[in-house]
Parts: sequence; C-alpha cells; structure tokens
Amino acid sequence: MNAGSLSGLESRDIAEVLAQSQRLHRSLRGARVLVTGATGWFGTWLLDALVAINRAASLDLRIVAVSRRPAAFAARHPRLHAACEIEWITADVRDSTWTVAGPLTHVVHGATEASAKLNRDDPQRMFDTIVDGTRNVLRIAAADPDAKVLLVGSGAVYGVQPANLQALSEDHALVSNPLDATQAYAEGKRAAEHLAAIAHASRSAHVKLARCFAFAGPHMPFDAHFAVGNFIRDALEGDAIRIAGNGLPRRSYLYPSDLVVWLLTILVEGQAMRPYNVGAHESLSIRDLADLCKVSAGRATEVVVVGASGGSDYVPDTTRARTELGLEVRVPLAETIDRTTAWRRRLHAPQPA
Repeated sequence: MNAGSLSGLESRDIAEVLAQSQRLHRSLRGARVLVTGATGWFGTWLLDALVAINRAASLDLRIVAVSRRPAAFAARHPRLHAACEIEWITADVRDSTWTVAGPLTHVVHGATEASAKLNRDDPQRMFDTIVDGTRNVLRIAAADPDAKVLLVGSGAVYGVQPANLQALSEDHALVSNPLDATQAYAEGKRAAEHLAAIAHASRSAHVKLARCFAFAGPHMPFDAHFAVGNFIRDALEGDAIRIAGNGLPRRSYLYPSDLVVWLLTILVEGQAMRPYNVGAHESLSIRDLADLCKVSAGRATEVVVVGASGGSDYVPDTTRARTELGLEVRVPLAETIDRTTAWRRRLHAPQPA
C-alpha cells in the first residue's frame, strides 16, 4: 500500500523516510509508541512518518500522542489527528497525575519547546517543562522496563562551542553557567539527561540519548528565534534580511526527513546512555546562510549586517551516529534551504477562489 503524508508534506519527504527506515520495520512491528510533544514541529513529522511507515509495511503499530492542545492540532492537521493509529491524551507533561493505560514498547520524549522567548521570559516554566516532564515520562516508562525510551535532548548541553573547535563531539565536556537564569533550557536538558542516568542505573528505564542541533524544513516556525526561518520569510516577502550579529558564526542544518530517520534509528538501535549528536556536519556562516536564503527565494533582497559581535559556532560532530549506526545526511544543505523555501512559499500562496 502506498503511504502519503497526512500533514501536507511533499510525497518525496515521506518516500525518503520510508526508504531509509526499512531496516527498522521488524523492530517496530506490533509496537505501541508513546510520543510527547506530539503537536510540535518535530512531533508532527514523527506522527506523520510513523503512520506512513505503519501503512506502508502493515506493522500494526499504535501511537499514543500526548499534547496540551490536541484540538488546536486537529484544526491544523485534521487528517493526521484523525489517523486510526493514534490515541490522543490531553495532558501537560509537567503534571504528575497523567498516565498511559496499557503497555508501551517505545517512548519518544520530545515535549520541550526550543523557544528563546520562553527561555528569556519564563525560565522557571522552561526548566520545569524539561525536568518535570522527563521525570514523569520516566515514571510512566518504568511500568514497562523493557520499553526503549528516547530522550530528545539538545546540543545546548555542551555550552558555548570553543572558538578553536570545528565541531562538538559527544565526548566534549558539558559546560554552562548554572548561575545564569538565561541558561534554563541548557541546564534543564542537562538535568534531564541526569534523570535518565539515574533511571538507567536503577534499571527502571532503557534510555537512549539524542542531542539535537539545528534543523530547517516544513512545519518549522518562521517567526521565532531560528535565523534560517526568519531569513527565508524575509527573503520571500521582499524585506531586508537583517543579521543581528556580525554574521561570522557557523551553523549546520539537517532536513526533517533525515531527522526522523536518525531519531527512530537511535530509539531502536542506539546504545543506552550513549549520547548521539543529531544534525548535519556541513556548515556555513550566518552571513552565507542569509545569501543562500536570498538565492533560494529568487528575490533581490538586501542583506544587512547590523551587529559587531559574533557569538559562537554551533556545529555537531556526527561521526558516532554515522559510524556506529550507519546514519547519513541524505538531503544536502542547499536542497534543505530550497525545500524549506518552497514550503513557505506554498504555505502563503494565494488560494483559488
């Protein structure tokens, strides 16, 4: 049976996920997968991909999706919300009273918004969402100690990337300042990994760790702190692309079809309590990124560098994931930008009368 997207993705996006995930099908047959953060950017891709994988390979896979606002998701993606594979639970992961009826085989915990605004304006809520959410997910997973649990973490746990380091490996020391309230996201992610380590040591959970870096693709926000999203939006709207710093820091961007395959592979095949960086190793400067977005949009947009300071690079060393798990970046950087630009253009195209 052919499987397509239920959230409006291009058919090639789903086809790529299906082609790259075939080796995982046996492990997912008959699985019951809990997904937190199910209505976010990553969660939407995961739900769409898991439903497509189930229908293409007839896996009898079931999904338990947790969200604070499933009704709002239903308004945005009615077909995906109504998928027969998905059971919805309305809950805030911070709440210690929510639970899941019946056994689970896999858990993907991704219920944390990577929001610079929330991190700045309400660091307590940011920290509690990460830490209390992780504690509650591990509590639920403990009912099925053989279940495989994936903690969707962040490269933010490494702190500032040293200027003399080309990319951050999993062996790099985790360095941040616990006295800086603006580090609630990074410190929360570090604390979440420590909770996972405690659960693993007590044999109450079988936890895998993904440290995610930067991404670009459909369903991403274009009005948040993500430079690539803002650059694409401004280029398409004919506005000047404004770079707040000096444009020199380097970034890399992984396309979500690759992201989903990497996350599911780590969930199924990764070694417990052995972190894997998730991201693209091909990097470019913020200034070059702005120029690439301008070219992709095909507009004569001005690029304005308004800052003198630069900040730090944020690039992962993905050698471990590539050598140990055989993971690859299938969508190159330029195509990632082109696909994301095309998505944004299609999203705001005039609708026929």
